[in-house]
Amino acid sequence: MPHQKITPFLWFHDRAEEAANFYVSLFDDSRITRVVPGPAGAAMLVEFQLAGVAYVAYNGGPHFTLNEAFSLSVECETQDEIDFFWDKLCDGGQPVQCGWLKDRYGLSWQIVPSILPKLMTDPDPVKSKRVVDAMLLMIKLDIAGLQRACDGG
Repeated sequence: MPHQKITPFLWFHDRAEEAANFYVSLFDDSRITRVVPGPAGAAMLVEFQLAGVAYVAYNGGPHFTLNEAFSLSVECETQDEIDFFWDKLCDGGQPVQCGWLKDRYGLSWQIVPSILPKLMTDPDPVKSKRVVDAMLLMIKLDIAGLQRACDGG
């Protein structure tokens, strides 16, 4: 795998290793690549890959917390895939709106159908507005509902 020039660095209070293990359990081509212990022996830094992309999780204490200004977007081909990631990542977390959720570790995610950009940019502005309006009413995104909105149903 070629060197990744930019790596997301996630600050956790004290559950970086637990979070990284949870995330790698959900995505194909994912693994923990290195755990660096801190002075007390517990993980201080955890390097991991999700779907082949490198991340670093850091146990930095309570000084900073994750917030919605940074999120990870997961593109899903089917409703079953959306449901899988939504259910797993919402477990112990909090659904938000428009396909956004915050997981039990405080990391924000967007669980998005791959067809959404196409529906939102339909050449017919009436169709695209209906899609956006429908999406704004949804918590977890529903592909069939978005398609119905586009089709006028």
